[in-house]
Amino acid sequence: MTEPVSRRTFIGTSTAAAAAFAFPSGVFTQGSSVLRVGLVGCGGRGTGAARDCLTGSPGVELVAMGDLMPDRLASSRAELAKVAASNADFGKRYKITDDRAFTGFDAYQKVLKSDIDLVILATPPGFRPVHLAAAVAAGKHIFTEKPVAVDPAGIRSVLATYETAKQKNLAIVAGTQRRHEAKYVETLNRIHAGAIGDVMSGQVFWNQGPLWSNLKQAGQSDGEWQIRNWLYFAWLSGDHIVEQHVHNLDVANWVLKGHPVRAVGMGGRQSRVEQPRFGHIYDHFAVDYEYANGARVVSMCRQIAGTRSRIGESFIGTKGRSNTHNGEIIGSAAWKYSSAEKPVDPYVQEHTDLVASIRKGTPLNELKTVAESTLTAIMGREAAYTGQELTWDEVLNADQVLAPPDVGFVTLPVPPVPMPGKTKLARKFNE
Repeated sequence: MTEPVSRRTFIGTSTAAAAAFAFPSGVFTQGSSVLRVGLVGCGGRGTGAARDCLTGSPGVELVAMGDLMPDRLASSRAELAKVAASNADFGKRYKITDDRAFTGFDAYQKVLKSDIDLVILATPPGFRPVHLAAAVAAGKHIFTEKPVAVDPAGIRSVLATYETAKQKNLAIVAGTQRRHEAKYVETLNRIHAGAIGDVMSGQVFWNQGPLWSNLKQAGQSDGEWQIRNWLYFAWLSGDHIVEQHVHNLDVANWVLKGHPVRAVGMGGRQSRVEQPRFGHIYDHFAVDYEYANGARVVSMCRQIAGTRSRIGESFIGTKGRSNTHNGEIIGSAAWKYSSAEKPVDPYVQEHTDLVASIRKGTPLNELKTVAESTLTAIMGREAAYTGQELTWDEVLNADQVLAPPDVGFVTLPVPPVPMPGKTKLARKFNE
């Protein structure tokens, strides 16, 4: 049986992690011929990120993998081995052997000790602050999936880790791939150059149908089932406004060159109500964000069957408007993005940019940016959960820890569905 992990160990702080995981620094230096990569979190996104990393740059090898669940590790290895069998170049880069494939809650520690230079962090987001702190303490460059935390305590840890990473000159690129997509980059460059004037308002959307869910199996502990069904538990995913809609909120912060100062919102659980299958999260949110310059951004996200999808972002300025998702400026500076050749996959490009920055000795560090976008999403969630108008500082400094007291294959109740007017910003697991 996997031993439970205490809440203090799970939450972590950058100081504690640095002491607990003070491994030797990575050996990669500018000009080295091979960049050795480890993967932590072998689900679909982690497997895809490993594939994209190896595809995106020459001289990159995958040499270590780790996951809590043995079956997830095995399926990821099988999928990557299949790619390797059909692609000789990829096969030369895929160098996983049984002695460098790890499972259990300490799998990430074993990956970090495996003589790697760069680690991909792709577990459920609730684990991210601890894994980020440990990777930076170990001197590793990082690709981290978004979001990077699920609660204010996690964000404070991640911001401290960002400062340590800066001191160590480590590269950290996040899975907010729009920042590496040519269409978005060119559109944002034009907005920032004044193509639509001063930005006054915006609308950001991630409205779609339902995602996967896993029923609890016979003999499965609550802890294992919740981790396998992680989308539906805020301590693991942050709710879908944090886990998914963070992409669009990141674009809003990018356009407005900063984070919002306050938010008011609403949401609920109208369609996805079956318990315990769908945990305790909401299936829709609508939030109004106010930025420091007075601009307002309306945010909507939904995961409900039978509804029409709308994903993207648009912004209105004093001289025109933009549709960043389409790569379009409307107004006197009208422009539409087009590519004469097949556009580069942004999921690959983000890894190419990361590796290039390491090799040049000018490492990218996106951790603060993605932490602020994550907290933007958390602020919207909490405005809806509590029914209160909340400020940035209130949320950042809130005494809120969503992780359970013991993180493991243990007995865990399903937390209550948040109720506006009753749910408090300052709270612990199951409150």
